[in-house]
Amino acid sequence: MATSDQNPTTPAAPAAPKVAPRVDRSVSSSLTGADSSAGGRTVIADNVVAKVAGIAAREVSGVYALGGGASRAFGVIRDAINATDLTQGVKVEVGETQAAADLTIVVEYPAPIQEVASNVRTAVAGAITRLVGLEVVEVNVEVNDVHLPGDDDDSAEESRVS
Repeated sequence: MATSDQNPTTPAAPAAPKVAPRVDRSVSSSLTGADSSAGGRTVIADNVVAKVAGIAAREVSGVYALGGGASRAFGVIRDAINATDLTQGVKVEVGETQAAADLTIVVEYPAPIQEVASNVRTAVAGAITRLVGLEVVEVNVEVNDVHLPGDDDDSAEESRVS
């Protein structure tokens, strides 16, 4: 027997699939400090983790820059006014005990790309673990360009030719 508020001709909308987060966002007792008599909690902003990852990646030999073409163009402008964005080319997902990072890099020619990417992954994971105290579940590295040493000289040559 159907009730008046049921409509047999209208199918129920399918539920949107849930995408599981990459990091565990549950609170863990492992984050308690050495001095358990002091109350409170420490919250580390995603931007802090992104900055740590960006600094660590820039220190790897063979990394020329971070970010895609447009973000690097804006980065040049920011650098000119002394407002460097250390999170350029870095995206992070931060939970209570874990973090995941995605980085976009430009590799300096002729550095071996796979080796540079592996070194970036190791440096970023180590820095986040050491400085922030989070378990790193993944570090994805996208290489979107190769910088040739002569690329920087183009503007200087054009000014000499004129």
